[in-house]
Amino acid sequence: MSQNTQMPERSPHRRRYLMSRPEHFTVSYSINPWMHPADPTDTAKAVAQWQALYDAYIGLGHEVELIDQAPGLPDMVYTANGGFVIDGRAYIPKFRYAERQPESALFAEWFASNGFEVVEPEYTNEGEGDFLLAGDAILAGRGFRSTDDSHREIADLFGREVLSLTLVDPRFYHLDTALSVLDPVVAPGAEPTIAYLPGAFDDESRGLLEERFPGAIRVSDEDGAVFGLNSASDGHNVFLSPRATGFIAQVAERGYNPVTIDLSELLLGGGGIKCCTLELRGASS
Repeated sequence: MSQNTQMPERSPHRRRYLMSRPEHFTVSYSINPWMHPADPTDTAKAVAQWQALYDAYIGLGHEVELIDQAPGLPDMVYTANGGFVIDGRAYIPKFRYAERQPESALFAEWFASNGFEVVEPEYTNEGEGDFLLAGDAILAGRGFRSTDDSHREIADLFGREVLSLTLVDPRFYHLDTALSVLDPVVAPGAEPTIAYLPGAFDDESRGLLEERFPGAIRVSDEDGAVFGLNSASDGHNVFLSPRATGFIAQVAERGYNPVTIDLSELLLGGGGIKCCTLELRGASS
């Protein structure tokens, strides 16, 4: 970047998140390429790494709500899949795999108990894992988990434009593993900065992203492979993997503050920072 280039001012926005302490974390089945049940997992290490993420959010002024992880549901730690929330309305997941399906009722119960309007889905979807709010539009992933029908369902539910993006690499089975929205709040009609892994998408989706987000950060395969894009941002602080060194440099160059959190143990289950972070958007978010 030229020394004469005006660096944009990045302002943090207080966020409200839902997380789940991984007290029962293990890898006992395989529903994505990252999961190998024969390999050992360390629950205490997973809890300690998760706690570092929780503490970072709290330390920077964000609000974190907790849902208890139920025994036998180790993937509940990945709360991003527990719903998609806009204006206090929570669209509940309908998981593709049987191993995760019991989570849906637990998330629905939590939302109902905490003042959210609960919307039960008709179609298979995996919450904010595949639905990301980008300005006024919803970016929606398909190809491995959430269906095209769920894209139409959320368009009707929230009355927003939905941009369907097709994932083609099984390592990046949810949209939030291959794309990150760096600006949770933008001026009306403005497009946020996003970052994405080009190789995770088909040609048509790459073309759509290039047209709609010409200023996007294009992340390297090396950084994508360590779940660098499975990150969270408050508009100033970007929480991301310390192993995604190129992406760290890219966000810093754009004026964001990289906050590195190691969730390597939770990556054994196919999840990272964003997977453990569900945004709770109330009517005034």
